Amino acid sequence: MDKKTQNTQQESPDKGKFLSKPRVFSGLTFILFSIVLTFSFVSYLTNWKADQSQAGTMLDKSIKSSNIFGKLGDWLGNIFIFESIGVASFIIAFLFLVFGTIILKKKIFKPWKTVGHSLFFICWLPILFGAITKGQGVLSGVYGYQIMDSLNAIIGSYGLWLVLISSIILYFVLEFNLRPSSIKNKFNEINENTIGKVKSMMPSSDANFEADEELIEEIETPEEIQQVKAEEPKVTVTEVVQKPAPKFTEPEPVSVPKGFPEVPVSTNLDTIVTPNHTSFEEDNKNDFSNSINLNVNTKPNFPTSTPEQAFDLHPTPTPTSVAAVSTAVKEEIKFNVEVAPVIDILDDSDKKSQELVDQHGLYDHKLDLAKFQMPPVELLKDYGNEEISINKDELEENKNKIVGLLKNFNVGISEIKATIGPTVTLYEIVPEAGIRVAAIKKLQDDIALNLSALGIRIIAPMPGKGTIGIEVPRKNPTMVSMRSVIASQKFQNTDMDLPVVFGKTISNEIFMADLSKMPHLLMAGATGQGKSVGINAILTSLLYKKHPSELKFVMVDPKKVELSLYSKIERHYLAKLPDAEEAIITDTNKVINTLNSLCIEMDTRYDLLKNAFCKNLKEYNKKFTERKLNPENGHHYLPYIVLVVDEFADLIMTAGKEVELPIARLAQLARAVGIHLIVATQRPSVNVITGMIKANFPARAAFRVISSVDSRTILDSPGADQLIGKGDMLYFNGNEILRLQCAFVDTPEVERLAEFIGEQKGYASAFILPEYVSEDSTSTVSAFDPNEKDALFEEAARIIVSTQQGSTSMLQRQLKLGYNRAGRIMDQLEASGIVGGFNGAKAREVIISDLHSLEQFLEDLRS
Repeated sequence: MDKKTQNTQQESPDKGKFLSKPRVFSGLTFILFSIVLTFSFVSYLTNWKADQSQAGTMLDKSIKSSNIFGKLGDWLGNIFIFESIGVASFIIAFLFLVFGTIILKKKIFKPWKTVGHSLFFICWLPILFGAITKGQGVLSGVYGYQIMDSLNAIIGSYGLWLVLISSIILYFVLEFNLRPSSIKNKFNEINENTIGKVKSMMPSSDANFEADEELIEEIETPEEIQQVKAEEPKVTVTEVVQKPAPKFTEPEPVSVPKGFPEVPVSTNLDTIVTPNHTSFEEDNKNDFSNSINLNVNTKPNFPTSTPEQAFDLHPTPTPTSVAAVSTAVKEEIKFNVEVAPVIDILDDSDKKSQELVDQHGLYDHKLDLAKFQMPPVELLKDYGNEEISINKDELEENKNKIVGLLKNFNVGISEIKATIGPTVTLYEIVPEAGIRVAAIKKLQDDIALNLSALGIRIIAPMPGKGTIGIEVPRKNPTMVSMRSVIASQKFQNTDMDLPVVFGKTISNEIFMADLSKMPHLLMAGATGQGKSVGINAILTSLLYKKHPSELKFVMVDPKKVELSLYSKIERHYLAKLPDAEEAIITDTNKVINTLNSLCIEMDTRYDLLKNAFCKNLKEYNKKFTERKLNPENGHHYLPYIVLVVDEFADLIMTAGKEVELPIARLAQLARAVGIHLIVATQRPSVNVITGMIKANFPARAAFRVISSVDSRTILDSPGADQLIGKGDMLYFNGNEILRLQCAFVDTPEVERLAEFIGEQKGYASAFILPEYVSEDSTSTVSAFDPNEKDALFEEAARIIVSTQQGSTSMLQRQLKLGYNRAGRIMDQLEASGIVGGFNGAKAREVIISDLHSLEQFLEDLRS
């Protein structure tokens, strides 16, 4: 070794020691701090109740600490264990130890893997101990208890434990690769290795003799190999001598010179290996390993000898495990996987529609009114701040009254919670074990009396909750304006087809529903309780969202004053019959014709959908927009049609079955073709809202009604009679009943909205519905022949004029006729001009007013 190398070796240790001083200091500091944290935490856990109060008194010498590191240990334990993550703080101490070893370049831990596992348990352990201890003690820390409490409130206790157990199972699956496929591969690999070892240990056959050629014992560990090489002399096997095989006798042991190792010989060995004594130099250290292969899975590898000295044993090839062979086969065979490209097969019509789209673009149904502007929110009145004010005194007073009253009736409560809404406050109570729900429901009137409230509604139990709800009206309710709900992000960003915003829930959340999903709405409420305002709120929300080409209204207003404000938007949003003068229908006869016209429109739309192979209006319009439907075949863009009936009870009284049947037919079938119904009535009695109508109106809105019978008629349950009016409503969507405060929209706001739309350019006329020809008009006698009149014609005319009642049944009674002859006489009277046409359930109008005029008329007929 030269001097230069020696100098380098002498200088490098000093230099490395000098450079590593800061690193060693930092590493040892981290390790020392880890030890301090560990003992501080252990000492804190043993005396945490006493040490917790001393954490903030580090400078007070009069107070002594029981922690092993004094007040510093108290402070560390309080910060890490009590105020943070509980017993998971020991992982923090462990991480300091890991960082210290990393700085010292001691590869004890895998840095990133250790940090990842530590972070998982830092998050998981506090929540686990929080769920176990329920916040008692310091095992979970503040962090664990708060996270556990939040998760428990959101997903419940069962959901919390499901998350904890699932996360730890997922952790072990990912860490130890416990997937079924990997476990199966592990077992296969173990089986293959076992098979390979068994095959390698089996004796090999030879053509000349059968012998076991195992010459050496297995050396289990590398340390034993090194010990043999170091202690025993080097021996090289160079000569193999054949001897005749003894007849089932054990061979005599081979004599070996002193100082040489004995070669192990098996009992059935037919060949004797004699060592060749040779002297070796110091540098030849690998002769032993080169002469005899020590691999336990292979046979001894004998060196080649001269022909005179050696006998050819035809050694078998080195056995290879099944896994190695299969791996080699896999490497030799190339296996390529190619995924065939997806080829769109388009027919001629699809190609043509694609060419039209490429040439002209998608069909724009808004092109006729391209410059139409949607109404701005500023048209609605701003009522200022609508935030709910919390009156703690009122809440506390009501709570004490409820608890005291229930206690007087021996109803114990374990928990009570208040949710403040715009109009009412919901008190949710959890009764004690053994309390029957019916016992609390019976106390509704007593609670209302005790609270001096207008109407108390008890929900027992609340759907989806293990509580009983008591709704108490607020003394100072908050108004919900239409502007506040229209301007909300929930309404502006909605993707509903026909969004309807009703107002706000008890929890002060904006409530919206999709009219296309309802698909029809039945509304009821006494006079002055907010029913007409609710209709205006629905129409306003639709006008703020839909273009005139997408939506049309058919309005029926028997009262003639409620919906007349919308006459200004006739050329934009309204639909009417071809011969109708006004789009807003007020005449009963025209209502019947309009409803039957809508049935014709429904059938026509179903034919279009059938020819277009579509299931609903949305799919049909999408196909038409993509130019896949030919307008020459009758296809066109179909807007939604919403039928609004303000007073349905009046129609039932005047027209009866003639109105009920088309309404029921539309409610059953019109949903898929985009025709939806909004029917409102003041009197929700069973003869107005029949079973046929209720069965097809799953969505219902109930304002305050007079009796619980009316509430059961509209909602199938009581509760609407306990509302307080002024927009307080219950909404039933087929699943649960929600209490809402309907948004308030005043008449001037509706006028401004209608004027803004009416001043813009519209269509040439309102949307024209199909023409309907009634059966009565086609069956009337077109001409009257005096020579063919009935013998009792004149007498029947005198009876009709004298009584001023054009009734066929009256003629049957007065003249003692059958129905057929009385009906023919009535047709002759109509053809001659004495009575008017058929008027539904009402009697026919008598045109001639007195008998004197009738006699003159009959005289003219005779002449």
